[in-house]
Amino acid sequence: MSERPIGISGLATYLPRYRVRLEDWCTWYGDSWEKVSAVVGASFRMRGRDENVYTMAATAVVRLISAYEIDPERIGMLALGTESSTDNSAGAVIVKGMVNDWLVAHGQPRLSRRCEVPEFKHACLGGVYAMKAAARYLATDGRDRQAIVICSDSAEYERGTSGEPTQGAGAVAVLMERDPLCLELDLNRSGSSSDYRGPDFRKPFSRLIRRGLKPNGQPRDFPVFNGKYSTTCYVDEVLLAADDLFAKLDCSPAAFVGRQHAVFLHRPYHRMAETGLVMMHLLALARGNAQERSELDGYARDAGIDPQAFVDEITASPDVFELVRDGNLSTELRPLSAEMARVFRKSDAYQSVADKLRLGAEQMRHVGNLYTASLHAWLAAGLEAALATDCDMAGAEMLAVGYGSGDAAEALSMRVAPRWREAAQRIGFHAALGDAMDLDQAGYERLHDEGGSESRESAHRGRGAFVIDRIGNGTGGFDDLDIEYYRFAEG
Repeated sequence: MSERPIGISGLATYLPRYRVRLEDWCTWYGDSWEKVSAVVGASFRMRGRDENVYTMAATAVVRLISAYEIDPERIGMLALGTESSTDNSAGAVIVKGMVNDWLVAHGQPRLSRRCEVPEFKHACLGGVYAMKAAARYLATDGRDRQAIVICSDSAEYERGTSGEPTQGAGAVAVLMERDPLCLELDLNRSGSSSDYRGPDFRKPFSRLIRRGLKPNGQPRDFPVFNGKYSTTCYVDEVLLAADDLFAKLDCSPAAFVGRQHAVFLHRPYHRMAETGLVMMHLLALARGNAQERSELDGYARDAGIDPQAFVDEITASPDVFELVRDGNLSTELRPLSAEMARVFRKSDAYQSVADKLRLGAEQMRHVGNLYTASLHAWLAAGLEAALATDCDMAGAEMLAVGYGSGDAAEALSMRVAPRWREAAQRIGFHAALGDAMDLDQAGYERLHDEGGSESRESAHRGRGAFVIDRIGNGTGGFDDLDIEYYRFAEG
């Protein structure tokens, strides 16, 4: 890394208007609201018929440019992280085209022709990989420029599956530069992990061919997934990424975790992030000094577990894919760790660990799973929530842990910049949550299964957002079959 810090100077969020309140959803389908509220959250958003990852991404970018008064000609990288893209050739350049149309229409210069436009794909981790790439760009050939990282996704699951209440849609645009206003990244203190996990969570292209397209021309992006196995994979990769970071520290891992002002993790649903942090805390104690191991021994006694057996289990690097080879994806890979986590949640120390997840957590309960954008949305919500509490975080350490099925994870160490308030005042996450349109059961099922109807879409437009204007059919004298054309619907 360069001596001058590199990191985040601003964030902007776009959330579609359509909202499903999970209390209503539980009433429709006879599920337990008490359980869903505790484990999943309060509501989720759904993209409209005229929206996709590119329109949501472009809307987030123009909000970022407006809020932070960015000079478009200074942007040297426009990186898109997504797992819901619909074009296997182009990616971020589609977003660039929309943004340039908006800039010209508003009397501003276009994004530079010298701007890189990569797309990063690895399930929900694409945005973190894009952010790391942008930091490396800014540290080398992009030293005098800025970068925008966009995370945009639509999480869709078939009705009647365990993933249905964890849907969501939205985009977050992140401004990155040297001497950042908001968060400084320290890639020298970061951790990585990856391993192939087969049918954890996949989106094979052939599934779209079998299911076909709905009349609106957009595929419903329902994944192939295995819930219990996916949880196992999440915990394993988060632990290994954290352990990689711990090995680079000049202090005990437990001391490092303990001094974090806030921790943000990828959150496919509310409870998963809390589970990830509890497991990281127990791993830190297992890697700790005599005093920290003594604390761990106390939890082991309460759980009736041999302390060394637990340490051996949580610090191991198991072959998770072996569960697939054995045909038993429901096996508890770390049973001692699961029991230790249950005991720890009842301890006096638990609340101080759980409190590290508090910033922005309540706001995120109303968002749903944003896949690649989930972690960055939580960062935006957390910084804005911190501003509202009037606390002075300058110099405080924060930890961000991203995860992507397949599987891989990244643990990033950050420090709050001196001018963070100036940046946080412009985030506008609370405003992005506003103007929701609650769906009834019939409206939800129509939008979920068929993409909605024109009458509902007419109510959706006019919010100051990009929409799909039309889809090419190859009859205009050149081949543009299924290529989407976009326009900005003024608010």
